[in-house]
Amino acid sequence: MSQPSQDHILVIDDEPVVRESLAVYLSDSGFKVDTARSGDEGLALFRNNKPDLVICDLRMPLVDGLDVLKAINSESSETPVIVVSGQGSMNDVVTALRNGAVDYLFKPLIEMEVLEHSVRRALERGHLLKQNRQIREQLELTNAELERSLDLLEEDQEAGRRVQLRMLPPTPHVFNETCHFSHRIIPSLYLSGDFVDYFRIGPDRIGFYLADVSGHGASSAFVTVFLKSLTNRIQRHYEKRAASNTLSPARLMRDINKELISMAMGKHLAMFCGVVDLTENKLIYCIGAHFPPPILINDGVASALEGRGLPVGIFSDATFEDIVIPLAQKFSLVAMSDGVLEVLPEGSMEAREAHLLQVVSQGPKDADALASLLQVDGDMEVPDDIALLVVNRNE
Repeated sequence: MSQPSQDHILVIDDEPVVRESLAVYLSDSGFKVDTARSGDEGLALFRNNKPDLVICDLRMPLVDGLDVLKAINSESSETPVIVVSGQGSMNDVVTALRNGAVDYLFKPLIEMEVLEHSVRRALERGHLLKQNRQIREQLELTNAELERSLDLLEEDQEAGRRVQLRMLPPTPHVFNETCHFSHRIIPSLYLSGDFVDYFRIGPDRIGFYLADVSGHGASSAFVTVFLKSLTNRIQRHYEKRAASNTLSPARLMRDINKELISMAMGKHLAMFCGVVDLTENKLIYCIGAHFPPPILINDGVASALEGRGLPVGIFSDATFEDIVIPLAQKFSLVAMSDGVLEVLPEGSMEAREAHLLQVVSQGPKDADALASLLQVDGDMEVPDDIALLVVNRNE
């Protein structure tokens, strides 16, 4: 006797001897078996008991086997049906198979092993169909949940993008009627890891920075929130104190370095930070691994600013130094994040730097004009965030 099976078989046949012999053999083979004397009784048992397989006689009064087969295939196409008949023709075989039967056996069933082989093969097929359906349904549920999650993520990212855009300073913006600041941010994702800010420090000084946070997306954008918070603290400090001391970009970068390391976010910055002193006509700046180097145009002569420095937020013992250079009455200062290098014409790094120097030498009046010269469109897909900062004084 075979091992007991969890599979449930329904035998529908109007001949008592055939019906009972099939039931006894299949029960001895380990299956749970129900029997029905007619097609309508068989359909009722099928709908109530949900068997795993149906064995059905083709020729029965009233509701015949073909009607039963069509009904089962319509209601549960995964349930295999084996048709048996003692009077069937080849046309009956073809008709049964076309209507969903998985096998067709002829009476009398002398070798019952043939029946058992057909039953087990049909059950395996039925189980596979059910498993496939369950997997498909699970995938559909997973995909639906994923789509809902993506919709929520896009909503969150869009909300984050709006917040980040509101944190940016106005562009263009004029300080003391002569000094024009403007910026342009082109993110590679919804949220940008590049950030720009500029702010007044006392009556005649303007602080600014361009920061490129490592990585992309929300985690990098979070660091820009921290930077903006720091900027606000600086502004409040100088508003409360009519301090004559000029903000030190190097000291600011040391503070950011210390706080980023303590936050343990695994993020660091490439940063260019400076102060434009409109009274003493000088630029005080500090560079922390910022590349490409900022470009200054003094009286029509363009040159890259010196200084490289270490990244901000990696080394606890990193040192940063202020560099002071004079400013002409008419000057332009341009800073760009390294994402701009990805959209320049192919060539060596030296060639790309030379190309940037040539573009900036044309004296773009603002960040939009610079973007146009670089052929960087706000709607284009870029592999890395791009930030542009342009400062002009045209006296």
